[in-house]
Amino acid sequence: QVRLVESGGGLVQPGESLRLSCVVAGSFGRIDTMAWYRQAPGKERELVASFTSSSSTSYADSVKGRFTIYRDNFRNWIYLQMNSLKPEDTAVYYCNTATGTYNWGQGTQVTVSS
Repeated sequence: QVRLVESGGGLVQPGESLRLSCVVAGSFGRIDTMAWYRQAPGKERELVASFTSSSSTSYADSVKGRFTIYRDNFRNWIYLQMNSLKPEDTAVYYCNTATGTYNWGQGTQVTVSS
């Protein structure tokens, strides 16, 4: 059974950076279409960044140019590099496939505040 474990969140000031990590435990092969989502208080979960194929990526307009999704193919880890963070990026961040195949992990809280 695949288990998703996110980490790397924290409290940062606007303009700072964070790198989130996602361990895809229990998978015996690379999952090409992994993605990052986020859910802010009172809002629905939204897709932030995803692999659309083994090498192509897609981003929500709100994070384009600031966030980068990448992977460690050997360890089946997925990362989200977040630069120039804004208060509106505050949310719990989750990883999953682009279609939400697996049970959701606990997520990692990102808070951007001065």
